[in-house]
Amino acid sequence: MKLNEIKDNEGARKSRTRVARGIGSGKGKTGGRGQKGQKSRSGVAVNGFEGGQMPIYRRLPKRGFKNPFGKQFAVVNLDTIQKAIDAGKLNAGEITIEALVAAGLVSQKLDGVRLLARGAITSNVTISVNSASKAAVAAVEKAGGKVNVVA
Repeated sequence: MKLNEIKDNEGARKSRTRVARGIGSGKGKTGGRGQKGQKSRSGVAVNGFEGGQMPIYRRLPKRGFKNPFGKQFAVVNLDTIQKAIDAGKLNAGEITIEALVAAGLVSQKLDGVRLLARGAITSNVTISVNSASKAAVAAVEKAGGKVNVVA
């Protein structure tokens, strides 16, 4: 066998359907669009159109409030930080957002990192985060540490 004799198996490659290229193709004349009507014409995008009936997205009631200025924080808890310090993933002195990402405690920073008070912390640490709950700040200060809230 030579390189110029190699070819695909029968039926391995199927050629695309050439729509609207004569009656012999089986998809000629109307090109699979049926007869007449808006969808048989060119330049039509009928997303959510229900033939003049009020569309479902307008019939259903809207609820609640979506704050356009709301921030979404990545959350880290005190017990998670303490476990990471015990495991040697975090340095017990200064903990920054970059250190939390490097240790794998926060996968994405999103709009910032927020410290929450689940669990307990025993190490004397200085934690720099974008936001922190009052209970978390109190728990860190009780352990002899400090929380810096950076903008």
